[in-house]
Amino acid sequence: MATKSLSPVRRGSSRGVSGRDREERRLAFRMTAPSLVLMALVAAVPIGYALWLSLNQYSVRTAGLSRFVGLDNYIAALTGPHWWAAFGQTFLFAGLSVSLELVLGTAMALLLNLAFKGRALLRAVVLLPYAVVTVVSAITWETMFQPNLGLVTNVLSTLGLPGGDVVWLGEHGYAMAVIVLADVWKTTPFAALIILAGLQVISAETYEAAELDGASKWQAFLYVTLPLLRPAIVLAAIFRTMDALRVFDLPFVLTRGANGTESMSMLAYTELRENRLVGEGSALSILTFLTVMVVSVVYIRFAGGNIREVAKEEQ
Repeated sequence: MATKSLSPVRRGSSRGVSGRDREERRLAFRMTAPSLVLMALVAAVPIGYALWLSLNQYSVRTAGLSRFVGLDNYIAALTGPHWWAAFGQTFLFAGLSVSLELVLGTAMALLLNLAFKGRALLRAVVLLPYAVVTVVSAITWETMFQPNLGLVTNVLSTLGLPGGDVVWLGEHGYAMAVIVLADVWKTTPFAALIILAGLQVISAETYEAAELDGASKWQAFLYVTLPLLRPAIVLAAIFRTMDALRVFDLPFVLTRGANGTESMSMLAYTELRENRLVGEGSALSILTFLTVMVVSVVYIRFAGGNIREVAKEEQ
């Protein structure tokens, strides 16, 4: 009898809880709906307009002269050499810069995580490059590699090292190296900041347990620190890869896309703004957007799954 009398109360209580949950979800949706709609419009309207422009061919010399060409602009881009050259150069830049930033960012985070006097000041100094405007950073690096005038070329010449008599921004390979170095200098602190946040989550008891098991410092780093840092490293890699694939300002300021440094975004800009080919430039912009989106989906699909698995293991 007692069991029978309690069961209706339990069912009624669970119905009440689920009803409250539904009401809270509806309230949350109603409160966030205006912001979500506004954000969708802000993102969708420019993308939709660019998509429409990419399906047309426009003349900037004759007012009102335009015609619908369908996918012709995309076919011309994908069958021509310029898009694939920019595609390869962009991925080369992203691969080199992101790899270096993750390695240096991890080393920098390990250093900043140590307890020593003046650590707060060092953290502030290390993060300064990330606060510098990218255009200002690019102009600085351009000055440093000027032939016979730049700091780097003068130092290399004085020490008798290779590269002292090279026009760095005017030769294939060297120009890409300068762009990669400029990006690594500026954005490594960003990766270090994310990885440092992951380091501070690791408890001291974990290292004490590894020490009791006889693990050396290097073994603790390989088998304790790195596995627990994986979510932070993956997160930093996602952010930096997405940003690197959209690079525009560094090659624009340093080389104007010459000597094998033209990125996808810069190619779209050149066609759209300088060559005044509105349809072709819009098609290249959409292709750049789709490339970044596909890479984002791949990252989230595979790397995001790894993050969830690590979180479950820690729980």
